[in-house]
Amino acid sequence: MLQRFSVVATLVVTLLLSWSLGGWYGYRELERESLQEAFRYRQLVANELNRYLPVPALIAEHPLLADALKKTDDAVTLLRANRQMERMATIVGGSDIYLMDLSGLTIAANNFGQPDTFVGNNYAFRPYFSEAVRTGQSVAYFALGLRSLERGLYFTHPVRDQRGKMLGVVAIKVLVHELESQWHRPESAQQADMVVLDGDGISFLSSRSQWLYRDFQPDNDAEKTPEVRRRYPERTLRSVDFSHTARPWGLAEESARIRLRDQGREQTYLTVQVALPRLDWSLMVLTGTGSVIWTRFGFLAGGLAFFLAGFLTWLYLRERYRRERELALRGDQLERRVAQRTADLERSNNQLLGEIQERERAQTELRETQQELIQAAKLAVLGQMSAGLNHEINQPLTAIQGYARNSRKFLERGAPDMVDANLAEIVALCDKMAELIRQFKVFARKSEGPPSVVDLRLAVDAALKIMRAQHGSLGIDIRWHRPEQPVMCHGDLIRIEQVMVNLMANAIQALEGRPQPVIDILITADGSDWCCRVLDNGHGLPGNSEQVFEPFFTTRSVKQGLGLGLSISRQIVEALGGSLVGHNRDDGPGAEFVLTLKQRRAEE
Repeated sequence: MLQRFSVVATLVVTLLLSWSLGGWYGYRELERESLQEAFRYRQLVANELNRYLPVPALIAEHPLLADALKKTDDAVTLLRANRQMERMATIVGGSDIYLMDLSGLTIAANNFGQPDTFVGNNYAFRPYFSEAVRTGQSVAYFALGLRSLERGLYFTHPVRDQRGKMLGVVAIKVLVHELESQWHRPESAQQADMVVLDGDGISFLSSRSQWLYRDFQPDNDAEKTPEVRRRYPERTLRSVDFSHTARPWGLAEESARIRLRDQGREQTYLTVQVALPRLDWSLMVLTGTGSVIWTRFGFLAGGLAFFLAGFLTWLYLRERYRRERELALRGDQLERRVAQRTADLERSNNQLLGEIQERERAQTELRETQQELIQAAKLAVLGQMSAGLNHEINQPLTAIQGYARNSRKFLERGAPDMVDANLAEIVALCDKMAELIRQFKVFARKSEGPPSVVDLRLAVDAALKIMRAQHGSLGIDIRWHRPEQPVMCHGDLIRIEQVMVNLMANAIQALEGRPQPVIDILITADGSDWCCRVLDNGHGLPGNSEQVFEPFFTTRSVKQGLGLGLSISRQIVEALGGSLVGHNRDDGPGAEFVLTLKQRRAEE
């Protein structure tokens, strides 16, 4: 019997505690959602005020407003001020902008040409005017328009002259329904209603139309106040019938529970009232308490389930102990599998790292091989040019030998002037050979460093010096149409020189046995690129012009080359971000090769 009584008593205590906790939790959730909604709308109002509050001060700085207040009898100045107000209203997005003198008389407005214009009206009785004149600072005020009867926010600021003397007040009216248009409540379990109250407790914004222009502080008797009547003209400010009940346990001071009677119905609400920024407004969020009953029932069900769980605890514990042992066994198996899998992954990772290192090594070797191939091609070209170099050096050496023998005879005859002249000729010939050898050394040198900004003309000049030293170029008219201005491009002088030497050497070989052989070299701009064209009037290219860029393709004997020059040249140009193409000429016999490189500025 005692055991049954203990079970029943425990059940009753559990249910009572669940009912109390359910009420506490339900009201706390209502309060939390109401505070979130109040904070969201409070931020919305603060953003709207911060958006418009500094605007009157900026408008007041316009010199035309001060001129209009000084020259109230000048129709032209007032017309300019009216038009300026109209432009400002369009830019700011406000409903109305108007200018008042120190007596409160409106002398200019954006609606100056409309029947309901503010021009000529006196608003000295409005607090937004008197407060701006009294404090000399920006003022924000809420009221209904005298003519439109629309709710509006009024922002004002004094207008001063250059000496700081107050001349009048400029005002901006912003319709309050813009705040209502942004009043989108998120979907939630509780559908909250909101009311925005002024300092006298009158509602001017409401989520319910029947609560608009109602007195939520009946004890203040605000309807009889002249200021309230001026703020809400032609409005009947009826009191809301409600009464406060005991505040639920655990709620904040700004929260309350009321019983509201409206249109013959009575309903209980949880209210949260918070102050809005800058103005004397307050926001009241009203949420119905019907959901608290369901929360209590939910807690009752939870308490009952908790009670029933006590009877099943020993079954749960026994099952838990069994599963813990099973999980421990499976955990050991999983750890062994993880360790095995980790070892496999480490082996795979090490293998992958080895493959990556091997690939990087192969790529490095490939780059080095390509560089060696380019250098070998240079040396091959130099080998082909050796006969011409021999001719160019033997001629000055023969002349030097002759000058030296003549100088010895002139010394024997005592003719020092002739000896000096011969020595000058010998020096000139030595300088010529030194310049030729220097050019060949530069050409044979390996290119170092990344591409940079270079003058394309210099590479062509250097290549011409080398090619003109060749015996095979004798009798060929090489026309270098050299631009007067620098041709700055993205590249490398040594590499571009190697390409140009190869193209000129091919052109010279293509002109063997041709009457009146001519090679034209010119540089043209093509958008953001420079195009260097090498044209000859030789026998031209085979039908498939791309075939000449394949490795080891040649139309000449093995002694004249291996067919790698154009292939390597294209690789060099593509590595510099350019292109190299060749085709037969359209304007006559012969071939044309086009070297394209990116344009650059000298300061780059």
